Parts: sequence; structure tokens; C-alpha cells
Amino acid sequence: MEANAENNDGAARPVLSKTAQKKLMKQQKYLAKKAEKKVQEKERKKLEAARKKKEWEEKLEGIPEKERVEMIEKRKETRKERMVKRLEKKGMKMERLKRGRESGVNLVVDLEFSYLMSGNEINSLCQQIMYCYAVNGRCKSPCHLWLTGCRGEMESQLLRLPGFDKWIVERESRSYIEAFQDQKDNLVYLTADSENVLEVLNPEKYYIVGGIVDRNRWKGITMKKAEEQGIQTAKLPIGTYLKTCSSQVLTVNQVIEILLKFVETGDWKASFFQVIPQRKRCGDNAAEVNGSEAEHDENPKKDAQYESKKQRCSDDSIEGKGEADGDENSEEEDGQSKSRKMGVDGEADSD
Repeated sequence: MEANAENNDGAARPVLSKTAQKKLMKQQKYLAKKAEKKVQEKERKKLEAARKKKEWEEKLEGIPEKERVEMIEKRKETRKERMVKRLEKKGMKMERLKRGRESGVNLVVDLEFSYLMSGNEINSLCQQIMYCYAVNGRCKSPCHLWLTGCRGEMESQLLRLPGFDKWIVERESRSYIEAFQDQKDNLVYLTADSENVLEVLNPEKYYIVGGIVDRNRWKGITMKKAEEQGIQTAKLPIGTYLKTCSSQVLTVNQVIEILLKFVETGDWKASFFQVIPQRKRCGDNAAEVNGSEAEHDENPKKDAQYESKKQRCSDDSIEGKGEADGDENSEEEDGQSKSRKMGVDGEADSD
């Protein structure tokens, strides 16, 4: 890549500009606050569980023995029914993912940019990959999801995700060029710098989404990479269907979800409007927008549904965990998967 970038041999990273340093400090403060909230939420749940347990025990104390036994048995039966339903949903999800693996559109996340990112940025990208897997599992027509260049720190952080080792995805330590060396003519890198507009998804092609949290440091890097490798490029036709109010920021999971929506509906406009947040849209008319950019989204609080989406994605990524814990919240919610803070080089890099 760039001569002044840090690589696997330990070369020095480039000195960040003042703007980049400010963005990095803002991200670090956000992550610290996020960690604090996580601890607080964990404690809140612990206290809530203790409160419910106490209420249950007090309720049992004030009733006759026969009624007490009936209530306990009824509660056990209810939990058992929930377990069965959750196992059925999990089974259907696994079947869908297996079908996607056999016949779905090939979507590839290029993880070879990890040497350009900090630990926090790699963690942000890992979270987005978790969302990708979750939304793919909920789709009626899942894609065949690939993670290429999965090695080093990137692989280490991915392995920390709950149930990652059981995911139904293709994990490749090799680059996509090596992994698909006999399919080079079918490789298509999605980048906003491309002059080619993606019209349809070809099941024989491998559509590559660049995974990089670049903070605007590496403009045009995916286009340059594709040109050097001599592979095709394309951009999503966002500008044909909607006008954006602010920066055209898309994260990796938003790009993947848009592609999945298009597979299901065959309608680009519907796919964009279901995935791209309302706050980024100015109107329904077509506008001249040079593709979509994928970088760091600086204003996560505006996604009102983020927390519930995040929890749902996290739950979907856990294989078998919590199946027998009697959790009341077993139903999945429908809707678009939104993420925040973790910008990437999805359909395009962040020019």
C-alpha cells in the first residue's frame, strides 16, 4: 500500500493531521463512555434480576404448598416452550445460511487493511462484521459471505465475538486474489471512485467490500488497489435514487444489507430507503451523488433504533448462548439494521 503506512514488518505509521487527531480523541472518548455505560447496564441488569428473584420468592412464600408447586411447574413449562421456539428459530436460521452458502450471491469483506488501523478501529470493524452476519441470518435469501485476509490482530479480535468460531461464513487467511485466483475475471470491487454503476447482482461474480476504518486518511485506497490488481470495479447507484443531506456515509454492514435487500426485492430504491438512515436523506428525487462513501459516522445518537438493533445483532451472533436462560425477550424485531461510529470503506472509500 502506501510507503509511509505501518505494515506487518513494523514500519512507522504516518503522523496524523490535527483534524485526524481530534477525530481519534473523540472516538477514544466515545469508546470510554461506551465501556462505562456497558458496566452500568450490566449492573442494572444484575439488580433487576435480583429484584425479580426476590419478588418471585416473596410471592411463593404467601401461598399454599399445592399452589406453589403448580406455579413453579407452570413457570418451568413456560421456559421450556420458549427454549423450543428459540431452538426452532435457530434451526431455521442455520438452514437459511447453509442455503446461502450453497447458492447465494458471493459478498466478500476485504480485511487486508488492518495494518492501517488502530486497535479501536479494528474492533469497530469487527462489530460491523457481526452485524453483517446477523442481518444475513435473518434474510430470506442470505448471501454467501466471505471474510478474506482474516489474520493477525483482525482475526484475534473477531475470535472474541460470541460464537464466531461457529459462524456459517467462509474465513480465509489469504487475500481474495489468492483465494479466488481462478475467478479473477469475476471479482468486482465496490468503490465510489468507480465509473461503473452496479445495475444487477450476478451470481457468478464476487462483490468485494473494503473493510477499513480510515478516518479519511486513506482516500481512494480501494480503487487504487483494484486498479493495481487489474480487477473490475463498480459503485452502488445511490445517486440515481436519492439525495443525501449530509456526508454520504455507509458502514460495511449497511452496504451488505443494501445488497441483501436488493437480492430480495430487485429494487435499488427500496433497498436504499430501507437501510440508509432518514437523517441522511433530503428527498425522493434523483440527485448527482458520486456513489456512497464509507467512513466513520460521527453522530451515532441520531439513530434512534440503534441500541435495540445492536442488541438484536449481538443476540443473533451467539450460537447456542442463552438458549436455556429463560430470557423473556426471545422475539426478533424486523427492520433495517443501522450502525454507528464505525465507518468503513464499504461500497466506496471515504473520499
